[in-house]
Amino acid sequence: MSKPSDSEQILSFSRKTPPDDHLERLVCDSCGYIAYENPKIVVGSVVTYDNNILLCKRAIRPRKGYWTLPAGYLELNETPQDGAMREAREEACASIRIRDLLAVYSIPRISQVQLMYRAELLDPDIAIGPESEDVALVEWDHIPWDDLAFPSVHWALGHHKASLNRDVLAPFTNPSGEEGDKMPAVDG
Repeated sequence: MSKPSDSEQILSFSRKTPPDDHLERLVCDSCGYIAYENPKIVVGSVVTYDNNILLCKRAIRPRKGYWTLPAGYLELNETPQDGAMREAREEACASIRIRDLLAVYSIPRISQVQLMYRAELLDPDIAIGPESEDVALVEWDHIPWDDLAFPSVHWALGHHKASLNRDVLAPFTNPSGEEGDKMPAVDG
C-alpha cells in the first residue's frame, strides 16, 4: 500500500474540547479543523383532502409498520417547504400545496428540530412510495392513534385539529412538559 499523496491526505479526528469552547467536538488531529455536529432538521406536513388526512405506514426503521405523516430529513440546498413537498412525493406519490407552518418541535433526545406544515393534497390519486408499506386518506375518527409512530405525529395531528377554521396562526410548539423523550417501547 502506497503512502497517500497530499491531495489524498487521510484525516483523523478526535473528540476534545477546543480552546475557547466548553463542549467536546470532533477536531482534526493534523490541522485543528472543528467538524461541528448540529441537530438534524425534519420537515413534514399534515396533508388534508376534504375531511381526510394523509397517513403513511412506515416500511423502514425506526417504527416500521406504524403510521406517520409524510416527513423526513431536509436535504442540503432545499427550502423547508420544498422538503416537505418532496417527502410527500417520496412517501405517498402525493402532490401537495403547502399552506403554512403548523408547528416547530424540539426533540433534543435525538437532536432533531421538526418543522410541520399544514398542506392540501392536490390530487387524491396517492400511491405507496419506497419508504411506505401503505398510504391512506383517513377520516379523523379512524386515525389509528395506538399505531402512530412517534409522539410528534400525535402532537401535529392535535395541533392540526386545534388550527381548523383558523386562517392565520402562530406555529405551535411541543406540548407543555413534552420533549419527545417518551418513545413507545416497541420498535417494529
